[in-house]
Amino acid sequence: MILCVGTTPAVQRVMIFHKLMLDAVNRAVTTLDGAAGKSINVAKVLKVLGEEPVALGFLGGDRGEHLRALLTEQGIEFDFVTVTARTRQCVTVIDQSAGTHTELVEESRQVDPADFEKLLTIVRRRVNGSRAVVMSGTITPGGPTDFYLHCTRIAHEAGAIAVVDAQGAVLLEALKAGPDLVKPNRPELAATVGRELKDEAAVMQAMRELGERGAQRVVVTAGKESALAFDGRVFWRIAAPRVAALNPIGSGDAFTAGLVRQLVRGEDLGEACRWGSAAGAANALTAMAGEVNREDVERLVREVKVERIQLAGDTISIGQTTA
Repeated sequence: MILCVGTTPAVQRVMIFHKLMLDAVNRAVTTLDGAAGKSINVAKVLKVLGEEPVALGFLGGDRGEHLRALLTEQGIEFDFVTVTARTRQCVTVIDQSAGTHTELVEESRQVDPADFEKLLTIVRRRVNGSRAVVMSGTITPGGPTDFYLHCTRIAHEAGAIAVVDAQGAVLLEALKAGPDLVKPNRPELAATVGRELKDEAAVMQAMRELGERGAQRVVVTAGKESALAFDGRVFWRIAAPRVAALNPIGSGDAFTAGLVRQLVRGEDLGEACRWGSAAGAANALTAMAGEVNREDVERLVREVKVERIQLAGDTISIGQTTA
């Protein structure tokens, strides 16, 4: 069992247009509705990959009930705190002619402080028997920045791997508990260390800083560009397969799911990232975030290129596979 914790789930709508015109009436050729939000995306991908995820977080109002129904249809177990704030909705707009993907994000609403205590109680109750606790996304407005720190400590007390996909103050607080893995993307890493990261060397230095502050392992994704991984001693560069992306939104969450799946199986970080990269690429092939096809992941994993980066600057390929 793997717990997927996130305080900002969303009902997701994807609208696909042949050609999008600003300041005009546009008619979608395809409209899809589904369950999303970072933690929900992680849970959906883990389920497809044969794991037993449990989605934890806050849901409220009619959208919250709709999201529960969607997860039930997909066979995903959940344990949510019911809140008064209505669950948000996000919209992905895809312009086929321009090849663009625009995400319209409704911000989450504030919840009662007592709701966070209720959620922590659920985490404590469900963590026994869990192999990992994955914490994803922002905290609801006004929520405690140390929430993931507490979740990390709960995971460690139960012997589970603690994974944090966050940024800024929330991530910095979580580092105090020594999470087993943190996985920001490059803009999130830059926001966390408070400076622009102009090249790979700057990214690697920032990753070392997260390690010095408590992260046992660090993975930084960069969209279709190569991801970087660091286990405190060794760096890896992970080049994703090239695919014709239909909708890349949620690929970072899919990466997290594939990565965690392999870590709980005992893979080293570089090889685990191979599966993360394949899952992220597979996500881009589907219209709805987090709804990958397992066959795509298993095919693409053979096309991921993984390189170990030596401190002297040379690179050695490890189990390298290219298309």
